[in-house]
Formats: sequence, C-alpha cells, structure tokens
Amino acid sequence: MSGARRKARRRAVEVLYEAEVRGISVEEVIRRRRAQPEPPINEFTEQLARAVDGHRDRIDELLDTYAIGWTLERMPVVDRNILRMGAYELLWAEDIPDAVAIAEAVGVAKELSTDESPNFVNGLLSRLMENKSTLAL
Repeated sequence: MSGARRKARRRAVEVLYEAEVRGISVEEVIRRRRAQPEPPINEFTEQLARAVDGHRDRIDELLDTYAIGWTLERMPVVDRNILRMGAYELLWAEDIPDAVAIAEAVGVAKELSTDESPNFVNGLLSRLMENKSTLAL
C-alpha cells in the first residue's frame, strides 16, 4: 500500500476526529479543510471520511459489541476514529483486502496514538474480521 494512501487515511481519521471533538458534521470539516490551501485534502480522504460517517451507527454498534473490556465512550477519541475507519474498510470497502484494512488501521494508530493502541486496534479489528460472515451489513 502506498504512503500516499496511508497519509490519506490518516487525514480521514483527523477529519473524523475533528468533527467529533468539535461537535460538527464531517461535511463541515471537509468544507473548512477545502477552504485552506494547506494541507490539501484529497478525494480519497473525503470519500473515506464520508463513508465512515455514513456507516457510523452500525460501526459503533459493532465496536461496542466486540471491544472486550471497553465501551466505545471509554476509548480515546483518536482510537475510536481509527477503529471506525478500519471497521468501515474491513466490512464495506470491497476493493480493500481484509489484511490491508487491518494493517492500515494499525499503521495509523502507530502514527497518531499511544504505544498500546496498535495492539488494541489490531485485536478488535481481527475479532470483527473473524465474525465478518455473520455480521449483517
């Protein structure tokens, strides 16, 4: 997977994070980012952030169900949004192989979060992958 795609995923997580922290819509964050020349927001970032947002209720339900010892509310905001992105790519992005969806989410966690986060993200997304066939999408 290219470094450009990883950067776009990281930016999509940043969009989701900003929307959640500020209590504004993903569309509003995208609109604001487009108005700024730097850093540029690319199409993949926008599509990914919108897609995650569009599936957010179902994703949050799944994350809450499969997170062992954690509630969605207790997760750090950045981890919650990395997991949302990873779950979306794992369950709905048919052009992204499962292993890539998980590896990319873990990679973003390494860049943006704590030392424990990559293992947490890997474990939770792996549980979703194991149960993928039974999850009503």
